[in-house]
Amino acid sequence: MAPRNKKKPLWVVEKEKAQKGGPPDGFWLFGLHAVRDALRNPMREKRRLVVTRNAHDKLAEDIAASGITPELTEPRDFKLPLDPQSVHQGAAVEVMPLVWGSVSEICAIRGDAPLVLLLDRVTDPHNVGAILRSAEVFGARAVIAPQRHSAPETGALAKTASGALERQPYLRIGNLANAMRALKEMGYFLIALDGEADETLDQVLDKLPPVAIALVLGAEGPGLRHLTRETCHATARIRFAGDFGSLNVSNAAAVGLYEVARRRVPGDQAG
Repeated sequence: MAPRNKKKPLWVVEKEKAQKGGPPDGFWLFGLHAVRDALRNPMREKRRLVVTRNAHDKLAEDIAASGITPELTEPRDFKLPLDPQSVHQGAAVEVMPLVWGSVSEICAIRGDAPLVLLLDRVTDPHNVGAILRSAEVFGARAVIAPQRHSAPETGALAKTASGALERQPYLRIGNLANAMRALKEMGYFLIALDGEADETLDQVLDKLPPVAIALVLGAEGPGLRHLTRETCHATARIRFAGDFGSLNVSNAAAVGLYEVARRRVPGDQAG
């Protein structure tokens, strides 16, 4: 018997579309928290809002403030292009990707020592969502990733980001190496995180004066590409106990962000 074809998860389909280039398509955010955050974000272009009566009652104030006309539906008729395992809670909104601006605009040094993250081929939306959440917590100016071979905005990413997708700049750019060189020219010190580096991140940071920092992380498995690594000023690993240490990329990002953020002078956090 021939193997049954499995339907690809929606986030995989959206990622493949993004890798082909062209104008971005709208996508669906789902769940009460994600929909509420999108409704409250004036930067977010919203196309359709579909809610059950119960969800409408819970979101009534935000729906009214957003100006969008909701489409009411019964729970049994809630049939939208969402992954079957998605927990939509009776609310979904079709939106367009956010437009934050350019790297030079968002990451400009304005008398402070900002922190940014660069992701090299990190394609899992759950990892990127968790990274965005940590980036917001530790005051990163932006999370930057290539347009191709990175996770696009999806409902799964937004759910993992727990609201950070609406507030934390996520810049998907044409060429990662070019963005890294631009950050260098702006005065950033670029540090590649690599588990096999000779020095630990705290050792590298201890040698630096107050300076803008860009942490560069690669996907689990393939890691950083050669050009990405070579474009950085330094390579560092996260300190770990014992003879071996390995972290998921989103956990490594959180630890790296904390290491940089805790060295900042109070009040010097990037806005």
